[in-house]
Amino acid sequence: MRTLKVGDPFDETTEIGPLATEQILNGVHEQVQKVDRGWREIVDRRESNRGPGFFYEPTVLVDVTERFARISRRSFRPVAAVFRVRDPEEAIDLANDSEFGLAASAWTNDPIEQELFASELESGMVFINAMSASDPRLPFGGVKRSGFGRELGTAGIREFMNAKTIWIS
Repeated sequence: MRTLKVGDPFDETTEIGPLATEQILNGVHEQVQKVDRGWREIVDRRESNRGPGFFYEPTVLVDVTERFARISRRSFRPVAAVFRVRDPEEAIDLANDSEFGLAASAWTNDPIEQELFASELESGMVFINAMSASDPRLPFGGVKRSGFGRELGTAGIREFMNAKTIWIS
């Protein structure tokens, strides 16, 4: 995380840009601060002048509690939380314990676990050994409170079509 280049989003070498508004920046900071301090921060947020914008340094939190998971759902922030679980089933239960389901990412080289995560994670998109991403060739969209329908790919094109049903008896 320390090696990521944070800065001007118009600079092609930038990997992490600013948040959209000061309100979002303050919200991210409050989310992290309101959680009980059972977690450890393993990447110190550097206080530095990045120029104009609302920057929150990429942060990794370990030893977090499930309370953090509930408070931090769907905040789209540069903060990663690491949870310890006993087995893949507990990981799936923790991930599915959310009212949202846009994208999930699972990391394992075990083919049986890969299939388990792909089939059991309640998400519109599941990425195995990869971060969630958008690709115009593939449908993009979520489940639960993360929406319905799809954009992109063949499924997305069909969202813009008017289907006609004709029934002759």
